Amino acid sequence: MPAAVAIASFAISAALAALLVSRFGRLVLDRPNERSLHERPVPRTGGLAVLAGALVSVAFGATPLWLLLALGYVLAAVSFIDDLRGLPTGVRFAAHIVAAALVVWYATTPIDALAAALLVLAVAWITNLYNFMDGSDGLAGGMALIGFGAYAAAAGMAGDGPLLVVSLALAGAAAGFLCFNFPPARIFLGDVGSVPLGFFAGALGIVGWRDDVWPLWFPLLVFAPFIGDATLTLLRRLVRGERVWQAHREHYYQRLVRLGAGHRGTALAAYALMLVCAAAALYARDQAPAVQALAFAAACAVLVGAGVWIDVRWARQIRAGQAPT
Repeated sequence: MPAAVAIASFAISAALAALLVSRFGRLVLDRPNERSLHERPVPRTGGLAVLAGALVSVAFGATPLWLLLALGYVLAAVSFIDDLRGLPTGVRFAAHIVAAALVVWYATTPIDALAAALLVLAVAWITNLYNFMDGSDGLAGGMALIGFGAYAAAAGMAGDGPLLVVSLALAGAAAGFLCFNFPPARIFLGDVGSVPLGFFAGALGIVGWRDDVWPLWFPLLVFAPFIGDATLTLLRRLVRGERVWQAHREHYYQRLVRLGAGHRGTALAAYALMLVCAAAALYARDQAPAVQALAFAAACAVLVGAGVWIDVRWARQIRAGQAPT
């Protein structure tokens, strides 16, 4: 059954992505501006293909997670309206908070009020940061493939059928989308894809913790390349007093593209970091606490080293008067 889930979700996602690239997807275009990393209009409806592929999970036994799936698709609908017409930031954020609160209530009741509030904020944050990180060809799709692939591997080892099916369907659908999003991208996820993928990353992470499939740190490490980049960039912009809700090109992945690695080089480097984090998380998932701490620290050290290298290269070019474009 796992192979059938992955193959079916891949085929549906790839087929719909091809259709969106050729015809209907051009109803919503991502047009380049001064903050973009692309140079021509690209359809931003690829999330529809991913979500269609992920629906395969319902036919293979994912119904125990029906509320989580329903909330993800409600967020997709809100995000698609935002892609088409634009919505106020407050409306979008309120939808994310409500969905996160319902997931925490569904997955963890009863729970301490402070812990519940922190989990709600965590799910809302990863929902948003996934959208922030969807700015370079192949990046968010690759994170979905590797991240949900790691979830599927852990769920399979723990014997959690519904979590395995949903995670596999999301990974397979991401792979189908990547056939058209790997550099040079012919289609982007758009908010309709990035927002629900971020939500599913957080919501499934909590469900897996509730069901003793993994410790609470597991989803944090699996998605650490995105969480670390987005969080550090936000804090850095807050310290500088910048308007953090405005679009920008200051993420580490954006700097790497602008330093000359290009979209393909950046995607491949990011995949390597994602695989390191996923492998460390899977290895340490059921190990002793000391081993878990060591694996977590080692993977984070690799991420920090990559970030420092980008910062040093960036500062060196600025000092030399060669500001990256």
